[in-house]
Amino acid sequence: MKSRKVEPPDGGYGWVVVMSAFFTMGLTAAVLKNFGHFFIEIQNHFGVQASTTSWVTSTTITMLHLGAPAASAMTLQFSQRVVIMLGGLLATLGMVLASLDLSLPWLYLTMGILQGTGLSFSWISANSMVSHYFVRWRPIALAIASSGECVFAVMFSPFFKWLIDTYSWQGALLIIGGLQLNLCVCGALMRPLEKTTSPAQDTKDSLDATTLPAKRMTFFQCSLMRKPEFFLYILFAIFSAAGFFIPPLFLVPFASSLGMDKYWPAMILSVLALADLAGRLICGWIANMRLVRNLQLLTMVATLLGVVLLLLPISQNYWAVLVFASLYGFLFGCVVAIHVTAIVDIVTLEGFDSGLGLFMLLRSIGGFTGPPAAGWLVDYTNNYSVAFYFSGVCLIVSAAFVVLVDRLVHRRREAVESQVYCAINQQEDWETAKAESDTVT
Repeated sequence: MKSRKVEPPDGGYGWVVVMSAFFTMGLTAAVLKNFGHFFIEIQNHFGVQASTTSWVTSTTITMLHLGAPAASAMTLQFSQRVVIMLGGLLATLGMVLASLDLSLPWLYLTMGILQGTGLSFSWISANSMVSHYFVRWRPIALAIASSGECVFAVMFSPFFKWLIDTYSWQGALLIIGGLQLNLCVCGALMRPLEKTTSPAQDTKDSLDATTLPAKRMTFFQCSLMRKPEFFLYILFAIFSAAGFFIPPLFLVPFASSLGMDKYWPAMILSVLALADLAGRLICGWIANMRLVRNLQLLTMVATLLGVVLLLLPISQNYWAVLVFASLYGFLFGCVVAIHVTAIVDIVTLEGFDSGLGLFMLLRSIGGFTGPPAAGWLVDYTNNYSVAFYFSGVCLIVSAAFVVLVDRLVHRRREAVESQVYCAINQQEDWETAKAESDTVT
């Protein structure tokens, strides 16, 4: 029996991987999404401005992105299982040390660098594992996995608020760190895909079929940046990241500035997370139906998301804020559901791990500058509305880059299809001519 390369199973144990990724997303991205509950507590505790406090979250977001190439390279060298478990240990260590409350720079180091690196290792590896287990069902599989962020965010929003009120924000960080240790369990469930081989290998071809793909996937492909469509997609990543992380950070302070009771803003975040969940699942389902190209769909939802954020500050009461927050959550979920899948459309599955690492690394430029810029605008104007205006403009600009990417990718595919069509016609003409020659002979 000859050796062979295992194809993505598109099911089976892959669904266990999806559920493990579901919990991984909850213990990483959902925790980061609820950092807004600690914003005012930390600001009041240290007596600093909003822009200074926002550097805690900004550092976490930056390390989430900067750690991506290292996470991708480690998954290629070792396995996603090992990297997820390492990420869980780093995230837990970051939160436990942050609970010591030594100083604000100490929070930059612990909640920022250690926590952010741990989130990066676990998040990147979980997405990589799901992508390699699925082909046909990849969009919906990634949507289900990423929806763990939303489900856990619904539960974490009031839970974190209760933890802060009961145990103080320092005690809340300690407990959250203990929860994140469960990332090691999620990593243990990530069974790597293996190449199957026969004990007796018959031919050199069977050996090559097993070993050559592994060698190709060992190296991190920085050369992807030479592709113009991928470079433009990186620009989309930078501008979208600049706007992505601002609303969750400033929505609670904005709602509080309107005079709402302290638990109402927490409920808004829970409703936002439910809308986010619906957006991910619905958009993942639409993408799986192939009604439009993934990049076309991404352009539409990113543009609408920017428009909603520009309109959100007109809200002056709880129900208006709730409606716009729900729209924001739904469209945010739509963007998240397909922006990772679209990387495969641009660089193919073989370059996905490296592409995702570069995508996250360079997106950190936007994630690092966006929240502090919004915080500076809030300090300068003494108005939380400007943070949402800034976020909306960034997302609309990012959608323009996706339009260019879609055109380049579509033209490239048309050129490839045209070449294949010509090759087939030439082959048919050659076979017809040969048949006619044989008949005459």
